[in-house]
Amino acid sequence: MEWTSQQPNFTNQALPKHFSFRFWLAAGVAGVAAGVAAGLLMKLLRLVQHLAWAYQSGDFLSAVEHSSARHRVLLLSLAGGLTAGGLWLARRFWPKPGWGLSSGIWLHAGALPLLASLYNGVLSVILVSLGAALGRESAPKEAGAAFAASLADLGRLTLPERQLLAACGAGAGMAAVYNVPFGGALFALEVLLGSLALPAVLPALVVSFIATWVSWLLLPQAPTFVVPVAAVTTGMLVWSVLFGLLAGVVSVGYVRLIGRARRAKPTGPARLWLPLVVFAGLGLAAIEFPELLGNGRNVVQQAIDSRLSVLLFAGLLLLRPLATAACLRTGAPGGLFTPTLTFGALLGGLAGRGWAIVWPAAVPSSSLGAYAVVGAGAILASATQAPLSSILLMLELGTHVDKLLMPLLIATAVATHVSRRLEARSIYAVAGPPSEGTPTPAPQGDDWHAAITS
Repeated sequence: MEWTSQQPNFTNQALPKHFSFRFWLAAGVAGVAAGVAAGLLMKLLRLVQHLAWAYQSGDFLSAVEHSSARHRVLLLSLAGGLTAGGLWLARRFWPKPGWGLSSGIWLHAGALPLLASLYNGVLSVILVSLGAALGRESAPKEAGAAFAASLADLGRLTLPERQLLAACGAGAGMAAVYNVPFGGALFALEVLLGSLALPAVLPALVVSFIATWVSWLLLPQAPTFVVPVAAVTTGMLVWSVLFGLLAGVVSVGYVRLIGRARRAKPTGPARLWLPLVVFAGLGLAAIEFPELLGNGRNVVQQAIDSRLSVLLFAGLLLLRPLATAACLRTGAPGGLFTPTLTFGALLGGLAGRGWAIVWPAAVPSSSLGAYAVVGAGAILASATQAPLSSILLMLELGTHVDKLLMPLLIATAVATHVSRRLEARSIYAVAGPPSEGTPTPAPQGDDWHAAITS
């Protein structure tokens, strides 16, 4: 029994029914490495955040709101300078064009450069700490995949095993950061590997569970979002169908926006001045809209708590995707998971407010936040083309999300179906640089690593 995606992220190498001892040993060590890397990277993120924004307690958004306008512009300008300088250094140390996480797994048999990936991850964490509108999960995903790929080198695993192990390592890094072991495992299979083949399920679960367990030594175990208990009404179920149609169409525009931004990375002198201009502009925009900074986690919680006005909902719905696309346009490394959740929560929360006018009984004041949760799940599923992992991630990310399972299932299914009819590629497929290479053919002989890196 197997499902494979229409995207380039699928393996045409048959997985064995029984994995070797070397594979399971590498999988266990990869889980430990992903958990430790995720914990240390998040420790670094919080350290830089607290130092840069001068706060010791509370959340990131509150610290930004209490900072001066000058402080916001200066820190974001610093982020622009670090982007330009960091990418210049990367080209100096690794002059040979490499490949990122997605293309490494999809096109290059899971081969990922360890030092370059760790460097990219640390730079990503620092930029997000300073306020870049990107996700924090990129760093632990890259680190987990790169460690797994290195272990596959040492164990001389087969091509299917190393591709699977690299995807599992990336999913484990994500699982460790957000405390979502099941969601991280399914993300590795459905999004990164593009296949739900049964032999791959157990390794994905093992690596993800080990990484999450190890990360508990360094990171808190609390859920990412606190969701109040909400009553599911007939009106909410009807809204879920209609919103799914809207989310499917809107997510296609969002996916294409992100794809254009990622593919239009600057070249030549623009590599130095464009990050400075873009990040300084983001700092200026943050004077009026501090919610634009960071990965958007606090904005999602505010949408769930219904603490945003209708005008702010609408303004951030337009500006947050533009801020994320602008940061990607500079070449800055960063993730898309939480920014996509944020966009979905804003769209769902605003649509819920509108539904309250059409069908007041369907939207009691205590249930307004539920519409943001369903919106986040629907947009995440349709943008990633991964409904199963998106639903499971939503269940693990927040408290009491299981009470919203029925509207979440409806909106997710409809949105994913609509988006697939309009755009078969996911946000990770369109964001990957197409020029990084073509699929690596299976090499002959045992020394496959020399074959794919030659």
